[in-house]
Amino acid sequence: MRFSVLASGSTGNAVYVENDEHSFLIDAGLSGKKMEQLFANIDRDMKNLSGILVTHEHSDHIKGLGVIARKYNIPVFANAKTWTAMDGLVGTIPTDLCFDFDMETVKTFGGLDIQSFAVSHDAAEPMFYTFYENGRKLVVITDTGYVSDRMKGYISAADAYVFESNHDVSMLQMGKYPWSIKRRILSDVGHVSNEDAAVAMADVVAEKPTQIYLAHLSKDNNMKDLARMSVEQTLQSCGIMAGEYLHLHDTDANEPTRLVTV
Repeated sequence: MRFSVLASGSTGNAVYVENDEHSFLIDAGLSGKKMEQLFANIDRDMKNLSGILVTHEHSDHIKGLGVIARKYNIPVFANAKTWTAMDGLVGTIPTDLCFDFDMETVKTFGGLDIQSFAVSHDAAEPMFYTFYENGRKLVVITDTGYVSDRMKGYISAADAYVFESNHDVSMLQMGKYPWSIKRRILSDVGHVSNEDAAVAMADVVAEKPTQIYLAHLSKDNNMKDLARMSVEQTLQSCGIMAGEYLHLHDTDANEPTRLVTV
């Protein structure tokens, strides 16, 4: 199993996952043209996708969804409430390309199992995904205001994570956003901070080689170096030294990470 964080941030989100039989795109939050460029950067072609897995209906996750699905005839998977919420936002997707992926269920594609799980975000019914193959586990979790014990049960002991580390609380509080937006981001249906993400990581990582990609960083209220430093310091306070078995990586809003084997 291999993956690349194609883009991550408030301007657009997309994660690519593949095994030897199938390949999937989690969200398509950038224009079709930009998505094609990102795929070219990892030497892949969207026409070979087995499906697009939608997490929720916010524009930074579905901006290119309809265009890509129609152009490349790609099946799209989402839960019923998300399908309803996307109505009018992605154009008409042919019925034979529309599939339900219910909350907290598993779909199997050859040797790849994909499990959906609920998160806490201000969308119709937001959910993210865990991938399993040959005893290996990849978790993608962003866009959640907190990480509940139930979520931790789904994401624990993975070999790799794409994990939200959205904002620095002080930067957000002192920044230019109106208070209504600050309150939304800080709420239980907003986004997790660097420190809260690290506390959740400390609860779910196992003592084995684990790769964590810090994702969905705010362009106004965070910085890569700050996010990594804050996560490292918080993990250390929880008794975990980054670099021993846990390795942190950056993601970018415009450039994909290299294709990594889980």
